[in-house]
Parts: sequence; C-alpha cells; structure tokens
Amino acid sequence: MQQASASEIFTPRTGVLTAMIAFAVGVRLMIFFLPGSLPYNFTPVEAIALFGGAYFSDRRLAFIVPLAAMFVADLIIGLHPLIPVVYACIAASVLLGLRMRDKVSALRVVGYGVVGSLMFFAVISFVEWLIGDTAYCRAGLLSCYVAAIPFLKSWMAGTLVWSTLLFGGFELMRRRWPAMGTHPARA
Repeated sequence: MQQASASEIFTPRTGVLTAMIAFAVGVRLMIFFLPGSLPYNFTPVEAIALFGGAYFSDRRLAFIVPLAAMFVADLIIGLHPLIPVVYACIAASVLLGLRMRDKVSALRVVGYGVVGSLMFFAVISFVEWLIGDTAYCRAGLLSCYVAAIPFLKSWMAGTLVWSTLLFGGFELMRRRWPAMGTHPARA
C-alpha cells in the first residue's frame, strides 16, 4: 500500500471539508452557550461524522477531523463520563459515511442519518441506564429509553437539517468549482 504525501492529504478540498466541519462544531458551541438559539440537542454531530466519512479522501482524516473537532468543542463545553461512548458512536457514524463514498445521494444521506441517530439513541440511552445517575434511568431500562425520546427527536431533526446543509452545500460547491470534486487516490 502506497502512502499519500502531505500535499495529497492537505488539498483545497480537505481544507473546505475541514472548514465546513469547524463551522458545524461552532454551531454546537452556539447551542450550548446561547440557550434557546436553536433547540437543545439540535446539533450537527451526526451530520459531521457522516460527512467526514463520505468525503475525506484519506480515511484517517475521515476519523481524525470530526473526532478532533468534537474534542476541541468538548474541552470548551466540558468533559463528561459518556465521552468515550459518544466518541465511539461518532466513529461508528464515520464508518456509515465511508459506506457512502462515491455513492452520495439524498436517500442515502437521510437513511444513514436515521440509522446513525437511532444507533446513537440506543447506545447512549443504554449506557445512561447502566450508569444510573438519573432518576428515570434508575427506574429501569424502558423508562430510560422513554425519557430520551425528546432528545432523539431533536437529534434526528438536527442530523437531517445539518446533513442537508453539509452534503448539499458541498455538492453545490463541487458544481461551482469542479476541482473540489477531485480527490487523490484513496489511502
């Protein structure tokens, strides 16, 4: 397997993809620091992971950029015990995005967004139940999932809206600047 050079990894395309993810993370910070600016949990986290997986030419960057962006945001917002599980879910969503490579379509983006959101909901709610640090989770697994449904609604809505903006925005840029659509050989 041939290693990609730095000039092949850090292209204008990579810069644009990274900037779009940084913007989405900025929105996550805005939601946290400006309560009410957008619905709580209406974050671009899932969309960032899918987008990174689908478009970064270098698979390492597909994982590194979304996870690093989330880590920087979490350093600002504050760390919590679920971070390892959240990051594992983000990495799993990057894997979903990798399945879309060179096959991005509106239907796939919506489908993978829904699957990723449901996976995040199922895993995080289960771990919340295991930890049992809230009254509704101490009441039982079912009550933990039921209590998390409002978060799922906001999460899924955020995933779909932010996926539309990220994927749609990048596709519009690719049409305007065809060089944005080219990428070096995949690592």
